Amino acid sequence: MDALAVALGDPAGIGPEIIALAWAQRREAGLPPFFAIGDKRSLRAVWDGPISIVSGPDEAVRAFDEGLPLIQVDDPGEIVPGEPNLAGARCALDSLEIAVGLTRAGSARAVVTGPVSKAQLYAIGFTHPGQTEFIAERCGMAAGNTVMMLAGPSLRTVPITIHTPLSEVASQLTTELIVSRARVAARGLQRDFGIAAPRLAVAGLNPHAGEGGTLGREEIDIIAPAIEALRAEDIDAFGPLAADTMFHAAARERYDAAICMYHDQALIPLKTLHFDAGVNVTLGLPIIRTSPDHGTAFDIAGKRLARPDAIIAAIRMAGECAARRIA
Repeated sequence: MDALAVALGDPAGIGPEIIALAWAQRREAGLPPFFAIGDKRSLRAVWDGPISIVSGPDEAVRAFDEGLPLIQVDDPGEIVPGEPNLAGARCALDSLEIAVGLTRAGSARAVVTGPVSKAQLYAIGFTHPGQTEFIAERCGMAAGNTVMMLAGPSLRTVPITIHTPLSEVASQLTTELIVSRARVAARGLQRDFGIAAPRLAVAGLNPHAGEGGTLGREEIDIIAPAIEALRAEDIDAFGPLAADTMFHAAARERYDAAICMYHDQALIPLKTLHFDAGVNVTLGLPIIRTSPDHGTAFDIAGKRLARPDAIIAAIRMAGECAARRIA
């Protein structure tokens, strides 16, 4: 059985610590075999458990029970938890490149990405908005054909606009954009999550979903036509719904994913319900990619305060999705 490739992320962040802790809890967490990619010293700075240096995924599977399998990336210089530097950013980018390459080649079953610092990556010439867009390019895909889904035990959300200032959201929303991203979400739920007929609850943009146009016309002019187009494709989409009544327990039982109009509309309920177990899944890729739904947390790196719940959930979810693609 092939292993999952796990990029350690920024060596000065919490990625090395939480990935090491995930390996330490592998049995009770029921995790599939995985191997880390990064610098050994970033692990040694925060963890004293066993590490097995490996040359590739096959060797990683054999070594998995003996120590955390690690493909060593070139020495990034001095590593101090909580103190990022440009050499560490280059190490994080190299780790990501190797993880994606191995997964694209079929040597790894999926890629799980540890948290990185965008500011540090931008400083070394990284031109993508984030890891998602980088991975899409390496897979030969336009970033617009992929979708970010946030997933927790009882809620999945998909933001239509992502890192867009709130003042610009309405101008960026189009019927075509909603249809495109909801379509990718529906197909991803079928392919990777085994949901034969996904139910998509579509949020409105304005308070009370526009209140019949008195609080805004986006629901009437943009969102409702998108829902009609999706239903014409036999996708079970419904709405527009008032966002303030979409996320209580009874409402969540009615859908498999919530299609949200902007970043915070999707992420606030997810992080409120599943702050330590949220997973960022990229749908629409030819490979499986997941990541924990949190950042580098430089402020607590090296202080033994980081919790591995989200990276454990990301590794478990990557393994489950990969298994469904094989079945």
